[in-house]
Amino acid sequence: MTFRHDGLLVDWLGYATVRLESQDGTVVYFDPGRYGVLNDYTARDGDVVCVTHAHHYDSDGIERVAKDDATVVIFENINHRFIDRDVMDVNRLPYEVRKVDDESDIAVDDVIIRSFAAYNDPDGPHLRENGEPYHKEGMGVGYLVTLDGINVFWPGDTDVLDGHERLDVSLFMPPIGGSFTMDRHEAANLAEALDPDLVCPIHYNTFEAIEADSTAFAGDVASRSVPVVLDEH
Repeated sequence: MTFRHDGLLVDWLGYATVRLESQDGTVVYFDPGRYGVLNDYTARDGDVVCVTHAHHYDSDGIERVAKDDATVVIFENINHRFIDRDVMDVNRLPYEVRKVDDESDIAVDDVIIRSFAAYNDPDGPHLRENGEPYHKEGMGVGYLVTLDGINVFWPGDTDVLDGHERLDVSLFMPPIGGSFTMDRHEAANLAEALDPDLVCPIHYNTFEAIEADSTAFAGDVASRSVPVVLDEH
């Protein structure tokens, strides 16, 4: 799905992969790859690539989207040794790599990138059968990226957390699949609290565990007077 928001060109390429392009041609990606979303996609136009956590770390996906001189912004605790897929050691990626924690505030040229904690509440509904969260605190982050003065928020694989509602967000791109993240109801409540200029749901319908009624989500958000755009294909 492709759309424009205040001059920013936005592509949701599937799962958690998003491409942002500013009016001057600066390109930022969120979480490129996994589950075949980039199988037929090789752009190598990304100036900045942001990776939230190990589940979304795909070195092949990064290589499909990143320029030779790209900067990869990646959560500091990602370790390829603990990933059950064939991925490259983060420290061997052929790009400038900037590692962030869950409260970083950095700039890559004209792109401002802030990171925030992303995890499942241990007392919440998104837990494994043994009671452990799918995403423990300290496992990943979400990003608020400012491009052309527009704040784009991809919260990562997370529940709704304290502090989310106080962010200044223009384009909100929440996961709505539930199971491992906030579901469509929780995401709609957060959208109302954030009151962004536009909402675009992502991270749903990639596989059975994250199937979601996106039309119902859109209706819920729109009923709260928050604009929403939806991929209908």
